[in-house]
Amino acid sequence: MFGYVMVNKQKLSEEENDTYLGFYCGLCDCLHQTYGRSGQMALNFDMTFLAILLSGLYECEVTSKEYRCPFHPTKKRNLFHNVMIEYASDMTILLTYLKCEDNWEDERKKSSYIYQKALKKKFLQVQAKYPDKVKKIREVLEKTHLLEEEKCEDIDALAGLSGVMLGEILAYREDEWKGLLYEMGDYLGRFIYIMDAYEDVEKDISKNCFNPFIKSYQKCGFDERIKNILELMIARSSDAFEKLPILEYANILRNIIYSGVWARYAMVRKKREDDKDGRSV
Repeated sequence: MFGYVMVNKQKLSEEENDTYLGFYCGLCDCLHQTYGRSGQMALNFDMTFLAILLSGLYECEVTSKEYRCPFHPTKKRNLFHNVMIEYASDMTILLTYLKCEDNWEDERKKSSYIYQKALKKKFLQVQAKYPDKVKKIREVLEKTHLLEEEKCEDIDALAGLSGVMLGEILAYREDEWKGLLYEMGDYLGRFIYIMDAYEDVEKDISKNCFNPFIKSYQKCGFDERIKNILELMIARSSDAFEKLPILEYANILRNIIYSGVWARYAMVRKKREDDKDGRSV
């Protein structure tokens, strides 16, 4: 679920990279200050993207301070803070808690159960602030769970539910930009679901777990077909993004949308091709 919406550092300028790290470190600090160490553990790249996107769209003022991270102590970093980082922090807890809850119900993952318990009080704080979002996202996860239990292979239906979830997250408030933000999140959420299933298909086959691509995985041209679907999802998401009047942080956001999101696909495909070459030797 997390870890797909990341930046391509090699294509950022030094200044842009420092800005990205300012948001990333700011989100990390906000999670720690608001939700403690257990909340801080939920830090991810995806919600950093959310903070940058909304900060750029709504032109939110950012406060900055120098900070020496205990995990990266050799160089001082700028740590950002604003209302959108606070929102991204809340959404991080919301999604992480509900994903842990879903993992426990689906797979009885003990680690998910333990982490869910650690986040329970924090999640209730978020639920009190965003009851409608929590309700809608719970409904999405329940529908996804039912479809997966039925071994549904309709990727449009499954990915569409993930799209609803991320659409709700990106649609920050009821205003003129809600529709475009929702559309952008919808197709980005579909991309994430498809990419996650694509990455996990071999593991799910070996563990006899559900994956909508199990049957199609063995067919010729599987990787290219998935790439074409992923390209379509990102094209639709980026179309919505380009209609938003974002000037500040636009290069960083385009880096993520047009380049960074493909990092995991490239890694997975290369590994599979290397494995095939190794088997053919």
